[in-house]
Amino acid sequence: MAYNKTNYYKKIVKIQEITQEHKSGGRLTYKEIFHKFIEPQFHISIRTYGTYLGIPAKRELKKLQEKETSNGNQLTFNF
Repeated sequence: MAYNKTNYYKKIVKIQEITQEHKSGGRLTYKEIFHKFIEPQFHISIRTYGTYLGIPAKRELKKLQEKETSNGNQLTFNF
């Protein structure tokens, strides 16, 4: 089985959800959210955090899942 980025995108979705949850209150900045919640749990840099916030991970996960389900419908030849 080939490598895919499923776990990578799941991690990004989790980080985005944590950020959205704490940002909705309107009192914490991205920097504060990073230092209080993200850095201790995921051990990433603030630059990586900013990059992760810009990735449409839910859409990419959906594409991977569609691709995975379509592989079951692949045509085969019996010799």
